[in-house]
Amino acid sequence: MSTSQSSPEISRSRDCAECPTEPVLERIASRVAEIGEGFSIRRALPNRQRRMVGAWCFLDHAGPVDYARGKGLNVGPHPHIGLQTFTWMIEGEILHRDSLGYEQVIRPGQVNLMTAGSGISHAEDAVNDEPGRLHAAQLWIALPDIERHRAPSFHHYPELPFLDDGGFRITVLAGEACGLQSPARVFSPLVGIDFSASAAAQTRVALKPGFEHAAMTLRGRVTIDGEVLEPGALLYLGTGRSSLHLACDDAAQMLLVGGEPFGEEILLWWNFVARTQEDLHTASADWNAGRRFGEVKGSPSPRLVSPDIGAIKLRKS
Repeated sequence: MSTSQSSPEISRSRDCAECPTEPVLERIASRVAEIGEGFSIRRALPNRQRRMVGAWCFLDHAGPVDYARGKGLNVGPHPHIGLQTFTWMIEGEILHRDSLGYEQVIRPGQVNLMTAGSGISHAEDAVNDEPGRLHAAQLWIALPDIERHRAPSFHHYPELPFLDDGGFRITVLAGEACGLQSPARVFSPLVGIDFSASAAAQTRVALKPGFEHAAMTLRGRVTIDGEVLEPGALLYLGTGRSSLHLACDDAAQMLLVGGEPFGEEILLWWNFVARTQEDLHTASADWNAGRRFGEVKGSPSPRLVSPDIGAIKLRKS
């Protein structure tokens, strides 16, 4: 997905507090942003306290929202470099189209993973004009320097490994957890797990102490090591945890992300992850000139225009 901000700031990954070497419980309010036309989302990453969690550098929580006829999602063709887009669908359907020629409807319980590498463009639209409901999480994964110029690719994962424990359905979206390995191909040590319960539940999940982690409730309320978390905030957990206790008193859902602290500085601006401002200027100019990123065919939504980066400065805390 893409932000509709007309002049987004450049986010520098190291322009925030250093990754702690111990467990913390740091509550960070998400902010409201807009995607497409009229779809409000909660943006948890990047933020002024934490730019990244492992290689995860962007986290949007969309919905749950009901929309009227002809008012579904319409994020027109837009470009990406230096990252992977990771879409976890909870309710509803979205039609992905990209410049490689892929057209893929993503449905609840499925993941779309697009590797931008040196450059790709895509669009995300409602599958039809009927009224509907949308609930999803979209994340970006920063590619390490050795991989950020790789050829673009797209993968759809209709089935993901899961287990049931203590009333939670635990689905491993990325990486390895609970003895399960996600099929999603990523290029950094990381993990993404969805916890969903239809009633009261509790469980303890093992974590890798060398990873930093963060949690975001998607619906209901979840108690995380004694801290109650509802939608609208990210709970940053630091490093050094070998396990995490989760509980809920009613139906709830939570997303847990983590990974090895990312050892490289990145710049994030609009839909690009880069290492230098020159990379950002070049990508912006190439997209607006119709170079490098190919063509997305079939999307009914208008092509997005890259904002003017000329006067943009690095964001400071």
